[in-house]
Amino acid sequence: MIYLLQDSQNRDMVKELKFSLMKPLETVRTFLEGRGCLELLGDPELEMATRDISTVSKNRENIAWELGQKARSRDAIVKRWVGKGSGIPALSESDIVRVLESIGDSNSFLRSVRDPCDEMIGYLKKYFKKDETPEKPHSLSIAYGRGGARLTHTHKQQYNYVLQSLLMWREVASDMYKLWYLAEKDLLSADHQYSLRSSLQGLCRIQSAPNVSKAMKEILSRVKTKTSSWVGSWVVHLGDHNVPNAFIFIDKYNQIGRILTPIVHTIRKLDEVGHDDDDLRAYIKDNYRDAEAAKRLILKDFFRHGFDGSGADNFYDAGSCIDGRLTSAWNWCSLIEKKSYFSLFLLCGFTGFDGRF
Repeated sequence: MIYLLQDSQNRDMVKELKFSLMKPLETVRTFLEGRGCLELLGDPELEMATRDISTVSKNRENIAWELGQKARSRDAIVKRWVGKGSGIPALSESDIVRVLESIGDSNSFLRSVRDPCDEMIGYLKKYFKKDETPEKPHSLSIAYGRGGARLTHTHKQQYNYVLQSLLMWREVASDMYKLWYLAEKDLLSADHQYSLRSSLQGLCRIQSAPNVSKAMKEILSRVKTKTSSWVGSWVVHLGDHNVPNAFIFIDKYNQIGRILTPIVHTIRKLDEVGHDDDDLRAYIKDNYRDAEAAKRLILKDFFRHGFDGSGADNFYDAGSCIDGRLTSAWNWCSLIEKKSYFSLFLLCGFTGFDGRF
């Protein structure tokens, strides 16, 4: 659909159609401004009414209580704001529900994509120490040519490299709606037309994305202030054969949750595996010593070879560049069946990195 709209912005097409298929994107804010009811966003019950209820580490009673609180807050907001506003028409019940569900969708997305980044950052800090010189079993160091790595990092360098990559993914996830908005703005710009070029991905629409590029530079600047030193390249591929246009960029970074969620789920579930099964408990003890050792094994491998510059045959396409870090992580995912600990993923309910987890 976005490519059809993109073609409709071609100057020759506009002349032929004699009308535009485009209209400004409506957001919660612009909708409420149009109805003269922007104050709804300051309602004290809005946070509860749009909260995404997590089931992690909660019993049924707690989940039911939170869902009840959320429903009561939604009902209260609807009653409080229905018929309000200076716009024509005034806010209806369905308008308010639509606003609440839109904000709720955003919160749900953030929990599914940003929260796994937070958990992985927590695991990195818990199981590995940046300033120590660990013994070999606990070292994150990698060397070019070993285990498929295309980079060479000491333990400290790799720790910082992984941390800044996860922090960057977290910031991208937090700003995904903004980035998506800017991506469509770039894709549908009449000032930056695309050109068809052959690449490793086939015939691609190569198009610059100035708005997304600017936003990514701002994200990287924020991440840099949170890390002691920057490891690797600052290059953000956009408008080339690696990331041809803003649509491919958005699609690529939408995979963050698909990569991290199965790993986080497995780490969480390892404590439960074998809890009520003597045979499974014996299997983990015989092969991994205990659940904590198994967690460290998985995390160490991901933090090393999910961020080792692999996934392409040259440094320009993979390596340490910004989007190359995702390429390396996807490459690690593609090799999961060959890992010595793959059986642990299966025991924890793993089915794949395709989003069905």
